[in-house]
Amino acid sequence: MLQISQETVAAIIAHGHREIPNEACGYLAADADGVIRRHLELHNLDQAPDHFTMDPAEQFAAIRRIREEGRQLIAVYHSHPESPARPSEEDIRLAHDPAMLYLIVSLLPVASQVRVFRINQGEVREEELVIVA
Repeated sequence: MLQISQETVAAIIAHGHREIPNEACGYLAADADGVIRRHLELHNLDQAPDHFTMDPAEQFAAIRRIREEGRQLIAVYHSHPESPARPSEEDIRLAHDPAMLYLIVSLLPVASQVRVFRINQGEVREEELVIVA
């Protein structure tokens, strides 16, 4: 189960919309109570609508910041500007950390959708997502 604040969800969706037509990406960090209240926006080096690559220097800086703030890295997030909130074949292929959760935001015009997955050796399992006030 992933618990995330409503404010953080709104910020991730806003980040996704700012990056259209490309995918947005970043990290999600939890407070001591396990609730994600911090997102760190990272630059998509690919600048592409169907995949992303995070800048390694930004990744290291973000992880250092998360640790300095006393938080824990819980998930990677990214947006799908023109597809549903489910892992693509590339998302599955590039998911190398079975301990990490992967949150995907669909920005389809009908309605933004947020879902979270655990991916381990090509096996995808949707996790419960709880949005807290």
